[in-house]
Amino acid sequence: MSAPVVDHSVPAAPAAPSGPAGPAPLRPGAFGNATGLVCRECRSTQPLGPFYACGECFGPLEVGYDFPVVTREQIEAGPKNIWRYQPLLPVPADITGSRSTEPGFTRLVRADNLGRELGVRDLWVKDDSGNPTHSFKDRVVAVALSAARELGSTVFACPSTGNLANAVAAAGARAGIRTVVFIPHDLEPAKVQMTAVYGGSLVAVRGSYDDVNRLASEIAGEEDGWAFVNVNVRPYYAEGSKTLAFEIAEQLGWRIPAQVVVPVASGSQLTKIDKGFQELIALGLVEDTPYRIFGAQAEGCSPVSAAFKSDHDVVRPVKPATIAKSLAIGNPADGPYVLDVARRTGGAVEDVSDDEVREGILLLARTEGIFAETAGGVTVGTLKKLVETGQLDPERETVVLNTGDGLKTLDAIASRVAPTATIDPSYSDFRSLGLH
Repeated sequence: MSAPVVDHSVPAAPAAPSGPAGPAPLRPGAFGNATGLVCRECRSTQPLGPFYACGECFGPLEVGYDFPVVTREQIEAGPKNIWRYQPLLPVPADITGSRSTEPGFTRLVRADNLGRELGVRDLWVKDDSGNPTHSFKDRVVAVALSAARELGSTVFACPSTGNLANAVAAAGARAGIRTVVFIPHDLEPAKVQMTAVYGGSLVAVRGSYDDVNRLASEIAGEEDGWAFVNVNVRPYYAEGSKTLAFEIAEQLGWRIPAQVVVPVASGSQLTKIDKGFQELIALGLVEDTPYRIFGAQAEGCSPVSAAFKSDHDVVRPVKPATIAKSLAIGNPADGPYVLDVARRTGGAVEDVSDDEVREGILLLARTEGIFAETAGGVTVGTLKKLVETGQLDPERETVVLNTGDGLKTLDAIASRVAPTATIDPSYSDFRSLGLH
Protein backbone atom coordinates (compact mmCIF):
# COMPACT_ATOMS: atom_id res chain seq x y z
CA MET A 1 0.00 0.00 0.00
CA SER A 2 1.38 3.38 -0.99
CA ALA A 3 1.84 6.20 1.52
CA PRO A 4 -0.38 9.29 1.21
CA VAL A 5 1.02 11.96 -1.10
CA VAL A 6 1.41 15.66 -0.45
CA ASP A 7 -0.11 16.84 -3.75
CA HIS A 8 -3.84 16.14 -3.64
CA SER A 9 -4.71 17.97 -6.83
CA VAL A 10 -6.24 16.14 -9.77
CA PRO A 11 -7.20 17.19 -13.29
CA ALA A 12 -10.54 18.89 -13.64
CA ALA A 13 -13.27 16.23 -13.72
CA PRO A 14 -16.10 16.13 -16.24
CA ALA A 15 -19.61 16.91 -15.06
CA ALA A 16 -21.63 14.01 -13.71
CA PRO A 17 -24.32 12.69 -16.08
CA SER A 18 -27.92 13.80 -15.56
CA GLY A 19 -31.25 12.01 -15.63
CA PRO A 20 -31.78 8.28 -15.15
CA ALA A 21 -28.18 7.50 -16.12
CA GLY A 22 -26.73 9.31 -13.11
CA PRO A 23 -26.87 12.23 -10.70
CA ALA A 24 -28.12 15.64 -11.80
CA PRO A 25 -25.47 18.12 -12.97
CA LEU A 26 -23.68 19.96 -10.17
CA ARG A 27 -23.98 23.73 -9.94
CA PRO A 28 -20.71 25.55 -10.65
CA GLY A 29 -18.52 25.67 -7.56
CA ALA A 30 -20.73 23.20 -5.68
CA PHE A 31 -17.66 21.62 -4.12
CA GLY A 32 -15.45 24.69 -3.96
CA ASN A 33 -11.89 23.99 -5.08
CA ALA A 34 -12.40 20.23 -5.20
CA THR A 35 -11.82 18.87 -8.71
CA GLY A 36 -12.57 15.16 -8.45
CA LEU A 37 -12.35 12.00 -6.42
CA VAL A 38 -9.02 10.18 -6.20
CA CYS A 39 -8.54 6.48 -5.45
CA ARG A 40 -6.31 6.05 -2.43
CA GLU A 41 -4.92 2.83 -3.90
CA CYS A 42 -4.47 3.14 -7.68
CA ARG A 43 -4.68 6.99 -7.79
CA SER A 44 -7.19 6.95 -10.67
CA THR A 45 -9.71 9.78 -10.70
CA GLN A 46 -13.42 10.14 -11.29
CA PRO A 47 -15.95 12.97 -11.20
CA LEU A 48 -17.34 14.48 -8.05
CA GLY A 49 -20.56 12.76 -7.05
CA PRO A 50 -22.10 10.30 -4.56
CA PHE A 51 -19.28 7.81 -5.01
CA TYR A 52 -17.03 6.20 -2.44
CA ALA A 53 -15.40 3.24 -4.25
CA CYS A 54 -12.99 3.39 -7.18
CA GLY A 55 -14.43 2.25 -10.50
CA GLU A 56 -11.07 0.71 -11.42
CA CYS A 57 -9.94 -1.22 -8.34
CA PHE A 58 -12.75 -0.69 -5.79
CA GLY A 59 -10.35 1.15 -3.47
CA PRO A 60 -11.64 3.99 -1.26
CA LEU A 61 -11.94 7.48 -2.71
CA GLU A 62 -10.85 10.82 -1.30
CA VAL A 63 -11.29 14.38 -2.49
CA GLY A 64 -8.67 15.98 -4.74
CA TYR A 65 -8.23 19.74 -5.16
CA ASP A 66 -6.76 22.49 -7.24
CA PHE A 67 -6.05 24.96 -4.46
CA PRO A 68 -5.74 28.70 -5.14
CA VAL A 69 -3.31 30.88 -3.24
CA VAL A 70 -4.53 30.94 0.36
CA THR A 71 -3.03 33.24 2.99
CA ARG A 72 -3.05 33.19 6.76
CA GLU A 73 -4.68 36.62 6.75
CA GLN A 74 -7.51 35.36 4.55
CA ILE A 75 -8.20 32.48 6.92
CA GLU A 76 -7.94 34.61 10.06
CA ALA A 77 -10.52 37.04 8.66
CA GLY A 78 -13.08 34.24 8.33
CA PRO A 79 -15.81 33.17 10.76
CA LYS A 80 -14.93 31.53 14.07
CA ASN A 81 -15.90 28.08 12.87
CA ILE A 82 -14.74 25.53 10.29
CA TRP A 83 -15.95 27.66 7.40
CA ARG A 84 -12.91 29.92 7.82
CA TYR A 85 -11.16 27.07 5.95
CA GLN A 86 -13.70 26.99 3.11
CA PRO A 87 -11.04 27.21 0.35
CA LEU A 88 -9.49 23.98 1.68
CA LEU A 89 -12.75 22.02 1.93
CA PRO A 90 -15.16 20.49 -0.65
CA VAL A 91 -17.84 23.12 0.03
CA PRO A 92 -19.09 26.12 -1.98
CA ALA A 93 -17.92 29.67 -1.35
CA ASP A 94 -21.39 30.61 -0.06
CA ILE A 95 -21.31 27.91 2.66
CA THR A 96 -21.16 30.55 5.41
CA GLY A 97 -24.76 31.48 4.59
CA SER A 98 -26.06 27.93 4.91
CA ARG A 99 -28.11 26.61 7.80
CA SER A 100 -25.38 24.54 9.44
CA THR A 101 -24.57 24.03 13.12
CA GLU A 102 -21.34 26.02 12.53
CA PRO A 103 -18.96 23.75 14.43
CA GLY A 104 -15.27 24.21 15.01
CA PHE A 105 -12.66 26.60 16.32
CA THR A 106 -12.85 24.82 19.67
CA ARG A 107 -10.33 25.66 22.34
CA LEU A 108 -6.75 24.43 22.45
CA VAL A 109 -5.95 24.15 26.16
CA ARG A 110 -2.43 24.35 27.54
CA ALA A 111 -2.29 21.32 29.84
CA ASP A 112 0.55 22.13 32.23
CA ASN A 113 -1.02 20.26 35.17
CA LEU A 114 -1.54 17.09 33.15
CA GLY A 115 1.91 17.51 31.65
CA ARG A 116 3.54 17.66 35.10
CA GLU A 117 1.60 14.56 36.16
CA LEU A 118 2.79 12.58 33.13
CA GLY A 119 6.22 14.15 32.75
CA VAL A 120 5.43 15.83 29.41
CA ARG A 121 7.05 19.25 29.18
CA ASP A 122 4.90 20.97 26.56
CA LEU A 123 1.38 19.53 26.40
CA TRP A 124 -1.90 20.75 24.89
CA VAL A 125 -5.42 19.35 24.74
CA LYS A 126 -7.54 20.05 21.68
CA ASP A 127 -10.97 19.98 23.35
CA ASP A 128 -13.69 19.26 20.81
CA SER A 129 -16.36 18.75 23.46
CA GLY A 130 -17.28 22.40 22.83
CA ASN A 131 -18.90 21.66 19.47
CA PRO A 132 -22.70 22.00 19.05
CA THR A 133 -23.47 18.36 19.96
CA HIS A 134 -20.32 18.07 22.07
CA SER A 135 -18.09 15.99 19.81
CA PHE A 136 -15.83 16.36 16.79
CA LYS A 137 -18.48 14.66 14.65
CA ASP A 138 -20.17 18.03 14.12
CA ARG A 139 -17.23 18.93 11.86
CA VAL A 140 -17.50 15.99 9.51
CA VAL A 141 -21.29 16.11 9.45
CA ALA A 142 -21.32 19.79 8.44
CA VAL A 143 -19.18 19.00 5.39
CA ALA A 144 -21.23 15.89 4.57
CA LEU A 145 -24.46 17.89 4.80
CA SER A 146 -23.12 20.40 2.30
CA ALA A 147 -22.37 17.54 -0.09
CA ALA A 148 -25.80 15.99 0.44
CA ARG A 149 -27.48 19.30 -0.43
CA GLU A 150 -25.39 19.82 -3.56
CA LEU A 151 -26.15 16.26 -4.69
CA GLY A 152 -29.89 16.78 -4.23
CA SER A 153 -30.30 14.20 -1.46
CA THR A 154 -33.63 14.11 0.36
CA VAL A 155 -32.64 11.94 3.32
CA PHE A 156 -29.62 12.53 5.57
CA ALA A 157 -28.60 9.30 7.30
CA CYS A 158 -25.85 7.39 9.07
CA PRO A 159 -24.88 4.29 10.99
CA SER A 160 -23.34 5.40 14.28
CA THR A 161 -21.76 4.45 17.59
CA GLY A 162 -23.36 7.54 19.12
CA ASN A 163 -21.60 10.84 18.52
CA LEU A 164 -22.27 10.76 14.80
CA ALA A 165 -25.94 10.01 15.51
CA ASN A 166 -26.16 13.14 17.67
CA ALA A 167 -24.46 15.30 15.04
CA VAL A 168 -26.52 14.04 12.09
CA ALA A 169 -29.83 14.44 13.94
CA ALA A 170 -28.97 17.98 15.06
CA ALA A 171 -27.61 19.08 11.68
CA GLY A 172 -30.68 17.68 9.91
CA ALA A 173 -33.01 19.50 12.28
CA ARG A 174 -31.14 22.76 11.73
CA ALA A 175 -31.13 22.33 7.94
CA GLY A 176 -34.71 21.11 7.67
CA ILE A 177 -33.80 17.83 5.99
CA ARG A 178 -35.23 14.43 6.93
CA THR A 179 -32.83 12.30 9.01
CA VAL A 180 -32.68 8.55 9.60
CA VAL A 181 -30.08 7.31 12.07
CA PHE A 182 -29.13 3.68 12.74
CA ILE A 183 -27.45 2.67 16.00
CA PRO A 184 -26.50 -0.54 17.85
CA HIS A 185 -29.29 -1.52 20.23
CA ASP A 186 -27.01 -1.38 23.32
CA LEU A 187 -25.71 2.16 22.87
CA GLU A 188 -25.18 4.39 25.93
CA PRO A 189 -28.57 5.82 27.02
CA ALA A 190 -27.32 9.41 26.98
CA LYS A 191 -26.33 9.16 23.33
CA VAL A 192 -29.67 7.60 22.42
CA GLN A 193 -31.58 10.41 24.14
CA MET A 194 -29.32 13.09 22.65
CA THR A 195 -30.21 11.78 19.19
CA ALA A 196 -33.92 11.21 19.71
CA VAL A 197 -34.48 14.70 21.09
CA TYR A 198 -33.96 16.25 17.63
CA GLY A 199 -37.05 14.51 16.28
CA GLY A 200 -35.72 12.50 13.33
CA SER A 201 -36.08 8.75 12.83
CA LEU A 202 -33.86 6.69 15.14
CA VAL A 203 -33.55 2.97 14.43
CA ALA A 204 -31.88 0.63 16.94
CA VAL A 205 -30.43 -2.48 15.31
CA ARG A 206 -29.82 -5.71 17.20
CA GLY A 207 -26.11 -6.21 16.62
CA SER A 208 -22.72 -4.50 16.74
CA TYR A 209 -21.73 -1.32 14.93
CA ASP A 210 -20.24 -3.41 12.15
CA ASP A 211 -23.66 -5.06 11.67
CA VAL A 212 -25.29 -1.64 11.58
CA ASN A 213 -22.74 -0.39 9.06
CA ARG A 214 -23.34 -3.35 6.76
CA LEU A 215 -27.08 -2.66 6.84
CA ALA A 216 -26.49 1.03 6.06
CA SER A 217 -24.29 0.13 3.11
CA GLU A 218 -27.03 -2.12 1.74
CA ILE A 219 -29.67 0.59 2.12
CA ALA A 220 -27.40 3.16 0.48
CA GLY A 221 -27.08 0.90 -2.55
CA GLU A 222 -30.83 0.37 -2.88
CA GLU A 223 -32.50 3.66 -1.91
CA ASP A 224 -32.42 6.73 -4.14
CA GLY A 225 -31.84 10.14 -2.57
CA TRP A 226 -30.31 8.84 0.65
CA ALA A 227 -27.03 10.45 1.71
CA PHE A 228 -25.30 8.25 4.27
CA VAL A 229 -22.64 10.53 5.65
CA ASN A 230 -20.09 7.77 6.26
CA VAL A 231 -21.01 5.58 3.27
CA ASN A 232 -21.90 7.16 -0.08
CA VAL A 233 -20.78 10.70 0.81
CA ARG A 234 -17.87 9.48 2.93
CA PRO A 235 -15.13 11.17 0.85
CA TYR A 236 -16.62 14.61 1.67
CA TYR A 237 -17.51 13.72 5.25
CA ALA A 238 -13.96 12.62 6.00
CA GLU A 239 -12.55 15.97 4.86
CA GLY A 240 -14.16 17.65 7.88
CA SER A 241 -11.52 16.10 10.15
CA LYS A 242 -8.83 18.13 8.38
CA THR A 243 -10.16 21.18 10.19
CA LEU A 244 -8.73 19.78 13.43
CA ALA A 245 -5.26 19.94 11.87
CA PHE A 246 -5.92 23.42 10.50
CA GLU A 247 -7.10 24.74 13.88
CA ILE A 248 -4.29 23.15 15.87
CA ALA A 249 -1.70 24.71 13.57
CA GLU A 250 -3.39 28.12 13.56
CA GLN A 251 -3.92 28.16 17.33
CA LEU A 252 -0.25 27.29 17.89
CA GLY A 253 0.74 30.35 15.88
CA TRP A 254 0.83 28.63 12.50
CA ARG A 255 3.08 25.70 13.31
CA ILE A 256 2.66 21.94 13.43
CA PRO A 257 3.22 20.28 16.82
CA ALA A 258 5.96 17.67 17.04
CA GLN A 259 3.59 14.96 18.29
CA VAL A 260 -0.18 14.36 18.13
CA VAL A 261 -2.16 11.59 19.85
CA VAL A 262 -5.47 10.77 18.13
CA PRO A 263 -8.17 8.24 19.07
CA VAL A 264 -8.85 5.59 16.42
CA ALA A 265 -12.28 4.20 15.55
CA SER A 266 -12.58 3.96 11.76
CA GLY A 267 -9.21 5.71 11.57
CA SER A 268 -10.47 8.46 9.27
CA GLN A 269 -9.86 11.25 11.78
CA LEU A 270 -6.19 10.36 12.19
CA THR A 271 -5.50 10.04 8.46
CA LYS A 272 -7.25 13.32 7.66
CA ILE A 273 -5.33 15.19 10.37
CA ASP A 274 -2.20 14.04 8.57
CA LYS A 275 -3.70 15.14 5.24
CA GLY A 276 -4.53 18.53 6.75
CA PHE A 277 -0.94 19.05 7.95
CA GLN A 278 0.38 18.05 4.52
CA GLU A 279 -1.91 20.53 2.78
CA LEU A 280 -0.85 23.37 5.08
CA ILE A 281 2.79 22.58 4.28
CA ALA A 282 2.14 22.36 0.53
CA LEU A 283 0.37 25.74 0.59
CA GLY A 284 3.20 27.38 2.53
CA LEU A 285 0.94 28.23 5.47
CA VAL A 286 3.24 26.44 7.92
CA GLU A 287 6.89 25.47 7.96
CA ASP A 288 7.66 21.93 6.83
CA THR A 289 8.73 20.48 10.17
CA PRO A 290 8.74 16.79 11.17
CA TYR A 291 5.78 15.54 13.18
CA ARG A 292 4.77 12.18 14.62
CA ILE A 293 1.19 10.90 14.78
CA PHE A 294 0.14 8.31 17.36
CA GLY A 295 -3.08 6.33 17.30
CA ALA A 296 -4.99 5.39 20.48
CA GLN A 297 -7.32 2.41 20.79
CA ALA A 298 -9.17 0.58 23.55
CA GLU A 299 -7.77 -2.86 24.33
CA GLY A 300 -11.18 -4.43 23.79
CA CYS A 301 -11.28 -3.14 20.20
CA SER A 302 -7.69 -2.68 19.02
CA PRO A 303 -7.28 -4.26 15.59
CA VAL A 304 -5.07 -1.43 14.30
CA SER A 305 -2.85 -1.48 17.37
CA ALA A 306 -2.50 -5.25 17.06
CA ALA A 307 -1.47 -4.94 13.40
CA PHE A 308 1.04 -2.20 14.22
CA LYS A 309 2.65 -4.20 17.02
CA SER A 310 2.83 -7.30 14.81
CA ASP A 311 4.28 -5.30 11.92
CA HIS A 312 1.38 -6.35 9.70
CA ASP A 313 -0.14 -4.36 6.85
CA VAL A 314 -3.50 -6.13 7.10
CA VAL A 315 -5.89 -5.16 9.91
CA ARG A 316 -7.80 -8.22 11.06
CA PRO A 317 -11.39 -7.50 12.20
CA VAL A 318 -12.30 -8.14 15.84
CA LYS A 319 -15.48 -8.30 17.90
CA PRO A 320 -15.55 -5.19 20.11
CA ALA A 321 -15.72 -5.54 23.90
CA THR A 322 -14.92 -2.20 25.53
CA ILE A 323 -16.56 0.63 27.47
CA ALA A 324 -15.25 3.00 24.77
CA LYS A 325 -18.20 2.39 22.49
CA SER A 326 -17.54 5.40 20.29
CA LEU A 327 -14.31 3.66 19.25
CA ALA A 328 -15.84 0.18 19.01
CA ILE A 329 -15.42 -0.41 15.29
CA GLY A 330 -14.08 -3.91 14.83
CA ASN A 331 -13.39 -3.54 11.11
CA PRO A 332 -12.01 0.01 10.70
CA ALA A 333 -12.18 1.25 7.11
CA ASP A 334 -9.06 3.41 7.40
CA GLY A 335 -7.08 0.96 9.51
CA PRO A 336 -4.39 0.25 6.88
CA TYR A 337 -3.95 3.96 6.24
CA VAL A 338 -3.53 4.61 9.97
CA LEU A 339 -0.66 2.14 9.88
CA ASP A 340 0.84 4.00 6.92
CA VAL A 341 0.67 7.36 8.70
CA ALA A 342 2.02 6.07 12.02
CA ARG A 343 4.95 4.35 10.33
CA ARG A 344 5.73 7.15 7.90
CA THR A 345 5.78 9.81 10.62
CA GLY A 346 7.64 7.70 13.20
CA GLY A 347 4.61 7.42 15.48
CA ALA A 348 2.88 4.32 16.82
CA VAL A 349 -0.53 2.82 17.56
CA GLU A 350 -1.11 1.75 21.17
CA ASP A 351 -4.04 0.49 23.24
CA VAL A 352 -5.19 0.66 26.86
CA SER A 353 -7.50 -1.37 29.08
CA ASP A 354 -10.94 -0.25 30.25
CA ASP A 355 -9.51 0.51 33.70
CA GLU A 356 -6.85 2.69 32.07
CA VAL A 357 -9.61 4.41 30.10
CA ARG A 358 -11.43 5.26 33.34
CA GLU A 359 -8.21 6.49 34.91
CA GLY A 360 -7.55 8.65 31.86
CA ILE A 361 -10.97 10.29 32.18
CA LEU A 362 -10.45 10.99 35.88
CA LEU A 363 -6.88 12.20 35.38
CA LEU A 364 -7.84 14.75 32.71
CA ALA A 365 -10.77 15.99 34.78
CA ARG A 366 -8.69 16.27 37.96
CA THR A 367 -5.74 18.06 36.34
CA GLU A 368 -7.30 20.25 33.66
CA GLY A 369 -11.01 20.51 34.46
CA ILE A 370 -11.93 18.78 31.20
CA PHE A 371 -14.50 15.97 31.47
CA ALA A 372 -13.91 13.66 28.51
CA GLU A 373 -16.01 10.81 27.24
CA THR A 374 -14.45 7.35 27.03
CA ALA A 375 -12.63 8.16 23.76
CA GLY A 376 -10.82 10.96 25.59
CA GLY A 377 -9.96 8.52 28.36
CA VAL A 378 -8.46 6.23 25.72
CA THR A 379 -6.33 9.08 24.36
CA VAL A 380 -5.06 10.27 27.75
CA GLY A 381 -4.46 6.70 28.90
CA THR A 382 -2.54 6.01 25.70
CA LEU A 383 -0.48 9.18 26.13
CA LYS A 384 0.52 7.99 29.60
CA LYS A 385 1.46 4.57 28.25
CA LEU A 386 3.42 6.02 25.33
CA VAL A 387 5.48 8.12 27.74
CA GLU A 388 6.07 5.23 30.13
CA THR A 389 7.19 2.91 27.33
CA GLY A 390 9.45 5.51 25.72
CA GLN A 391 7.54 5.64 22.45
CA LEU A 392 6.69 9.35 22.79
CA ASP A 393 9.29 12.02 23.54
CA PRO A 394 8.22 13.91 26.70
CA GLU A 395 10.44 16.85 25.75
CA ARG A 396 8.66 17.58 22.47
CA GLU A 397 5.52 19.67 22.01
CA THR A 398 2.53 17.32 22.10
CA VAL A 399 -1.19 17.72 21.37
CA VAL A 400 -3.79 15.16 22.49
CA LEU A 401 -7.38 15.15 21.27
CA ASN A 402 -10.46 15.05 23.43
CA THR A 403 -13.18 14.29 20.92
CA GLY A 404 -16.30 14.28 23.10
CA ASP A 405 -18.04 15.29 26.34
CA GLY A 406 -18.02 13.04 29.41
CA LEU A 407 -21.71 13.67 30.02
CA LYS A 408 -22.35 11.24 27.16
CA THR A 409 -20.66 8.32 28.92
CA LEU A 410 -21.41 8.79 32.61
CA ASP A 411 -21.80 5.06 33.19
CA ALA A 412 -18.09 4.57 32.55
CA ILE A 413 -17.05 6.37 35.73
CA ALA A 414 -20.23 6.11 37.83
CA SER A 415 -18.68 3.59 40.22
CA ARG A 416 -15.52 5.69 40.64
CA VAL A 417 -17.03 9.00 41.74
CA ALA A 418 -19.28 9.94 44.66
CA PRO A 419 -19.71 12.65 47.33
CA THR A 420 -16.69 13.00 49.59
CA ALA A 421 -18.99 12.73 52.58
CA THR A 422 -22.63 13.07 53.64
CA ILE A 423 -23.25 15.13 56.76
CA ASP A 424 -26.04 16.77 58.71
CA PRO A 425 -26.41 20.54 58.23
CA SER A 426 -24.35 21.37 61.32
CA TYR A 427 -21.05 23.16 61.78
CA SER A 428 -19.76 20.43 64.04
CA ASP A 429 -20.32 17.82 61.33
CA PHE A 430 -18.45 20.02 58.88
CA ARG A 431 -15.56 20.38 61.36
CA SER A 432 -15.41 16.63 61.73
CA LEU A 433 -14.49 16.30 58.05
CA GLY A 434 -11.16 18.06 58.58
CA LEU A 435 -11.68 20.29 55.54
CA HIS A 436 -11.28 23.59 57.41
